[in-house]
Amino acid sequence: MDATALIRSLMEGAPGAHVEEAPSVDGQPTVFVEPADLLAVLKIVRDAPALRFSCLADLTAADFWPREPRFEVVYHFLSIELGQRLRVKVRLAGADAHVASAASIWPAAQWLEREVWDLFGVAFDDHPDPRRLLMPEDWEGHPLRKDYPVQIRMTPRTSEPMQVTEAEFRANLQRDRLSRR
Repeated sequence: MDATALIRSLMEGAPGAHVEEAPSVDGQPTVFVEPADLLAVLKIVRDAPALRFSCLADLTAADFWPREPRFEVVYHFLSIELGQRLRVKVRLAGADAHVASAASIWPAAQWLEREVWDLFGVAFDDHPDPRRLLMPEDWEGHPLRKDYPVQIRMTPRTSEPMQVTEAEFRANLQRDRLSRR
């Protein structure tokens, strides 16, 4: 199935949803979906006999600040049966960046959504465990946002010093070089 037929099957499976084909540089079929239609489209991606995308390969986001809509949440799917990939994107405004959680349809989305929330600040409605994943719980802000301050001065919040001596650093480098041979 070529990209055009795949996208046509997706649009036919979701007649009430607003699905728009997006240009793709790499030839991978890509569609934009309205946030309100996301869960309906994701169910069709998984359940429609013509599509059969059985694997959520990745879920990430991109920040296009200062453009509005600011964020794009990107879902990558894989159909092993068809040998095909699909990219689904959702555009979100920067002031209130939230979208429905896909965890009820794709359980693997739980960790990926936590990562996107932690790093970009995009909230996922009805997420079963909306905690930070990569950053400490007391961390302020979301470090992959384009307006996040780069020159940040924070003292390490740990019980042990994080620095190593120059001799330890050189020994670690040498050990690493030897292990790569």
